[in-house]
Amino acid sequence: MTRTDELRDLPGGRRRTVLVSGASIAGPALAFWLNRYGFAVTVVEKAGALRDGGYPIDVRGTALDVVRRMGILPRLRDAHIDLRRLTFLDEEGAKVASIAPHAVTGGVAGADLEVRRGALADALYSAVRDDVEVLFDDSIDTLDQHRHGVDVTFRRGGSRTFDLVIGADGLHSHTRGLVFGPEERFHRYLGYCFAGFTLPNTFGLVRETTLWNAPGRAAVLYAVGDGDDAVHGFLTFARPQPPLDAFRDPEAQRDLIEGVFADAKWEVPGMLAAMRTADDLFFDVVSQIRMPRWADGRVALVGDAAYAPSFLTGQGSSLALVGAYMLAGSLAAERDHTAAFAAYERDSRTFVTLNQDLVGTGDALLFPTTSRALEERNALLRGLAATPPAAEGRPAHAALVLPEFTPTAALSSGRTDV
Repeated sequence: MTRTDELRDLPGGRRRTVLVSGASIAGPALAFWLNRYGFAVTVVEKAGALRDGGYPIDVRGTALDVVRRMGILPRLRDAHIDLRRLTFLDEEGAKVASIAPHAVTGGVAGADLEVRRGALADALYSAVRDDVEVLFDDSIDTLDQHRHGVDVTFRRGGSRTFDLVIGADGLHSHTRGLVFGPEERFHRYLGYCFAGFTLPNTFGLVRETTLWNAPGRAAVLYAVGDGDDAVHGFLTFARPQPPLDAFRDPEAQRDLIEGVFADAKWEVPGMLAAMRTADDLFFDVVSQIRMPRWADGRVALVGDAAYAPSFLTGQGSSLALVGAYMLAGSLAAERDHTAAFAAYERDSRTFVTLNQDLVGTGDALLFPTTSRALEERNALLRGLAATPPAAEGRPAHAALVLPEFTPTAALSSGRTDV
C-alpha cells in the first residue's frame, strides 16, 4: 500500500476529522464547506458564545459568489446596511465634501454588501451549527503532529487526535504561534493605531459616516441605524512604531489616545469622554500578516491568521470567505493533505496578494499624514463630489473566479452534494 492509499483509505471507513480553531468568519465558512464535502468537523472558539453586533464589514467581488453558493446571500441582503453618504470634515470641523461611500471604498452600488460583523457571523454559524461540533469557551492549548494525525490538548482539559488542524483564529492567531512561531516574523505594521468603541448617537446621524481629519489623525462616527441606535466611534492616528507597552493595558491605551487627540476639535472631546467609560473598547495597530507559506505538516491557516489584509483594504472578511472555499475544495479534491495545502496556496496566493496590496490607496485617502497630503486629498474629494467617477470594476476584489471542486475517493462518506 502506498502512502497516498494510507491517507485516502482511513481505518474503518471513517470520515477524516478536522479541528478548526476560530468561529468568527473564516472558521464557520470553512466548516460549512468541509462538512459539505464529507469531513467530520469540530470548531473550537475561545469566546463563550457567538459575538453579536460589531462594526460593519464588506462582502465584495468573489466573496459574493461564495455566500451565494452557501445559500446565505438572501439573508445577508436583508441585513445590508446601505450607507447613504460619507462626509469628510477638516480640522476645524467644516465640511470638505459629502459623497457616496462607493466613490471611495471601491464598492459597486447595488451589488456589494455591507453588514454588521455579527450579522455575517450569525448567518455563517446558522448555516453550519446543526452539522458540525462546536466547542465554545475553549481553545487549543498544545499541538503535537505525527505521522497519523495531530494530538490536541484543550485549555479546559482533555485531549483528542484529529487528522488535520486549521487555524482560523484571526490576526493574532494562537494556532499560528504554536506551529509557525512568533507573530513578529509575519506581522507587517502599516504605521497606524486605532481604537474602536460604541457611544450614544447624539449626533443625528442616519446610516452615514462622518470622518474628521487632521494631519496624522482621524476621528470617525459610523451610524449604521436610523438615528436612535448607538454609533461606532473610531480614533485613528499615525505612529512610526507600534506602542507595544500599551497592548495589554487598557488604561495605557486610553491615556495614549487622549494625549494624541488632546487638542482636537469637532466632536472629538466628547468621543474621548465616551471612550474613557466604554466597556467595549478595542485597541490595535493597523497591520497585515504576510507569510511565505500557509501550511506546515497537518496544520494550515486561513483568513486573517494567514493573510490579514488590514481594514484599509476593506477585504478582510471577503478574503476569509474565499480562502475558506478554496481550502476546503482543495482538501476535497486532493488525495492527501500535503498536495491539498499546496493547491490551496498555489491557487489563492495571487488573489490574496492583489488585495493586500490595496493598502497603498486606502491609507492615503482616509488618513493623510501631512498637511500637504491632506490638502491634496481634500481637493480630490471635492472633485469626486462634483463629478462621481464612472464605474471601472474592481479587479482585485473579483480577480479570482471560483473553481468547481470534484471530491476524490478520500472522502469515505461519499457526499459530493456541492
